[in-house]
Amino acid sequence: MKKNEISILGAGLIGSLLSIYLKKRGLDVTIYEKRADNRKTFYKEEGRSINMALSDRGWKALEKIGLKEKVMPLAIPMYGRKVHDEHGNTTFIPYGKDNQAIYSISRGNFNRILIDEAEKVGVKLEFSHKCEDVNLQRSSIKFLNGESKQEVESEVIIGSDGAYSSLRMAMQKQVRFNYRQEYISHGYKELTIPATVNGDFAIDPNALHIWPRGKFMLIALPNPDKSFTCTLFLPFEGTKVCFDKINDKKDIEGVFKTYFDDAFQLMPNLVVEFQNNPTSALINIECYPWVQNKALLIGDASHAMVPFYGQGMNCGFEDVFILDSLIDKLGTNVWDLVFAKFQKIRKPDTDAICQLALENFVEMRDSVADPKFMLRKKIEATLHDLYPKDWIPLYTMVTFSNMPYSEALAQGKLQEKIMDRIMSNPLITQNWDKLDYEDIIDQLDAAKAV
Repeated sequence: MKKNEISILGAGLIGSLLSIYLKKRGLDVTIYEKRADNRKTFYKEEGRSINMALSDRGWKALEKIGLKEKVMPLAIPMYGRKVHDEHGNTTFIPYGKDNQAIYSISRGNFNRILIDEAEKVGVKLEFSHKCEDVNLQRSSIKFLNGESKQEVESEVIIGSDGAYSSLRMAMQKQVRFNYRQEYISHGYKELTIPATVNGDFAIDPNALHIWPRGKFMLIALPNPDKSFTCTLFLPFEGTKVCFDKINDKKDIEGVFKTYFDDAFQLMPNLVVEFQNNPTSALINIECYPWVQNKALLIGDASHAMVPFYGQGMNCGFEDVFILDSLIDKLGTNVWDLVFAKFQKIRKPDTDAICQLALENFVEMRDSVADPKFMLRKKIEATLHDLYPKDWIPLYTMVTFSNMPYSEALAQGKLQEKIMDRIMSNPLITQNWDKLDYEDIIDQLDAAKAV
């Protein structure tokens, strides 16, 4: 039986990045991926967006191993949200200060760069290896490769194999393993705004476009080929506008003309794409422990989240960064200790970002269309300008800093209570520029002291 030092399940973004980190430490690393090599055979994974939003936590993990410059040419900066109302008017809401952006990047191209780099540094890659079972007591893995079966022993097994992780399924059979999954009421479907006939972007490429409509929404992210990947988020059932009630060309065009007409005018392939592209579900997963013997869950395998804060990949990359920092401190001979410390440090933060992602859905589909929401953002931006160390908007803490997610959530809740009080003033729209900002900071300091 083949014996590996480290076996990683899953050659997605997190697994590929982790393999590079570990190989650069001189470790013997093999990745097993159930799909074929996507550098040779193009495939689009059902239910997985071809766009990711790369932000500071992700860039930090790439920079540590010298990959930032290689990835940057693939990324398109988005400096804020461009909100489209039902009449085609738009409002731009910056994400942060002038130079702060999140970056749209193609999942497929990004993954290929990471796999190429893993191969280049000496990681062994085994594609078309479907994990059938993991024996945690023996530290062995059974694979199906085409018609042949293979069993591998490994000193360390790391599951970066996503929300439906094979390693996590093996852990779930053990005693005292806590697991919770929740499908939200909405699903999503991917659509496209192609480049114009002149080969240009049809709408502003340096923004994340949102069409918020209360219980549902459409978003669009730019691609290097000048197209936009659009994602329609709708309830599956039970409301006036839902996937269950859209059955033919007339229904599709009716919904888009009524609610997203400016986007509809730019989507010549809408009906064909809507009918042919899958309707996918959105899941939130929490589990604990992430460790059994010398096996570890990481990324979506341990904390899959809904996509509404754009932090799924960034959080997974931060997992890798923190795990590597612990290895740096403790060495590669005490995996049990490294893994135990990793889950203890990381679990509160991943719980926090999963919660924030669920809450941000309401903001994106509903609140951003409210003029008072925009005023609220303006007041918070003013506070941040005047007191940059005292008042940091929640989005900035999550997206443009390395503050632990759990700290960002706690401080965000304190600030939210203060802002709720401010915005409850019936005259706030007329008098917002007369606010006593120093008093607001005093209120925050008092709240923190409690």
